[in-house]
Amino acid sequence: MSLREKVEKALESVRPHLQADGGNVELIDVNENGIVKVKLTGSCGGCPMAAMTLQYGVTNAIKQTVPEVKDVQSI
Repeated sequence: MSLREKVEKALESVRPHLQADGGNVELIDVNENGIVKVKLTGSCGGCPMAAMTLQYGVTNAIKQTVPEVKDVQSI
């Protein structure tokens, strides 16, 4: 399984929670250095809590599932 596939699988565990609030997360890029770029969409895109959602929801889920990921960035 590629690094991108592992990250996508990790995101699948977070999506239902985001979708329950009218949002979602889109995987933009995973590079060879372990940097993941995501985009919060829907109501999550403009939410005042988006930074916390990214840090405590999305980033934690990815790093727990895919330890080789070094950083998760929102674009």
